[in-house]
Amino acid sequence: MEAMTIRQLAEKYKISTRTLRYYEELGIIQPERPLNHQRLYRKKDETRLRLILRGKKFGFSLDQIKEMITLFDEDRSGVKQLEKTVEYGKRRVLEVEERIQELEELREDMQNYLSVFEGELKKLKGEK
Repeated sequence: MEAMTIRQLAEKYKISTRTLRYYEELGIIQPERPLNHQRLYRKKDETRLRLILRGKKFGFSLDQIKEMITLFDEDRSGVKQLEKTVEYGKRRVLEVEERIQELEELREDMQNYLSVFEGELKKLKGEK
């Protein structure tokens, strides 16, 4: 596969070039920069970008994503990376479950208030 420019990669994944530069600044992706100084993104960078985007979708912080991604460079077996991913994943699932519970309680409160307000509105309009 040929390398992609920053614009090509940004367009492919529908993100801004600024975002790609930020990920580079954080050290999560490291494009090649030949003599003409144009960033060239290889397969490894694209794979890392897909992992970043997936991690963000699941609500992981960029620090967590960076840690999970760079663990593979330290341990090519992938064991450390998967252990950390499972740890963060379990924690994230608990956070999502707590948020779902909060939202269900909020919905119930809102439904109760709506019912009361609808009753008050009917009284004010003289309806039964």
